[in-house]
Amino acid sequence: MKQSLFENRHQADWQAFAEQLAALERGKPDRQQCQGFAAAYRRLCQQLALAQARGYSNHLVEQLQHLALRGHQQFYRHRSPLGAQLLGFLLAGFPRLVRAEWRCVLVASLVFFGSLLLMGALVYLFPALIYSLVDPAQVASMEQMYDPDARRLGRFGERHSGDDWLMFGFYIMNNIGIAFQTFASGLLLGLGSLFFLLFNGLMIGAVAGHLSQIGYGATFWSFVIGHGAFELTAIALAGGAGLKLGWALLAPGRLPRGEALRLAAGRSVRLIGGVIVLLVLAAFVEAYWSSMTFAEPTVKYAVGAALWLLVLSYLLLAGRGTHAPD
Repeated sequence: MKQSLFENRHQADWQAFAEQLAALERGKPDRQQCQGFAAAYRRLCQQLALAQARGYSNHLVEQLQHLALRGHQQFYRHRSPLGAQLLGFLLAGFPRLVRAEWRCVLVASLVFFGSLLLMGALVYLFPALIYSLVDPAQVASMEQMYDPDARRLGRFGERHSGDDWLMFGFYIMNNIGIAFQTFASGLLLGLGSLFFLLFNGLMIGAVAGHLSQIGYGATFWSFVIGHGAFELTAIALAGGAGLKLGWALLAPGRLPRGEALRLAAGRSVRLIGGVIVLLVLAAFVEAYWSSMTFAEPTVKYAVGAALWLLVLSYLLLAGRGTHAPD
């Protein structure tokens, strides 16, 4: 892009940002002037990096550097407390970011949920297919975990309710490990993320199809439907974050690959921050609700449906009407 076109496209933004800075520097900004300052500051930093990478004139680069320096001083002078920032991210920033990265999230969701549903249907129709993915010993363990006569669902052997907190910690570590593996492998040009999405989808689908086929469907589905709203969604989002990294390496556009990866990583890491919160919630529900046998399956189905509706509404609706993240 020529410098003149770059300046014409962004000059109004720079002027508006300069006015925001002036109000902050006077110490009497109103609410409207403060709104969106952080997003405008990040955009300016990205534009400065582009101007430097493309070799634009020293005059333009120095102008943007001066604005960025003033913005840096005001950003760290007026930053919100950490708790408020985290709350704002969870209530609005994270779902906005998910919607902004809908393409990567959609591809990851289609691969993960599509393979899960397809494999589940195939194993249900052709029961022997389960042994092409899972060895007989693991199949026997799964049947034991979801036996309708078990005192606690989804666990090996008998455990006391006092062990729930141990299982809570185990679920957190296990789920975060899967999510991080799915995310970080995106650095392999996105192929690693696609592999782990497909692998996990096939494995979960195979187990679901097998247990449903042998008559354990009520115990299995009533177990997974509650925490699955958080856990399965988190795995798909982790895959989307990994695909974001892979796409930055495959198609960096006009940016050097290193710079494109750096920008993509900033957004992907924020996605993973939200994923971790979802996985903690999933572990809590799995340890303290899903494994319980006192509730009837219909009750668990109702709670699970409500949780799925809650998660989808949160990702689709929360944070609308505010500035989208950069």
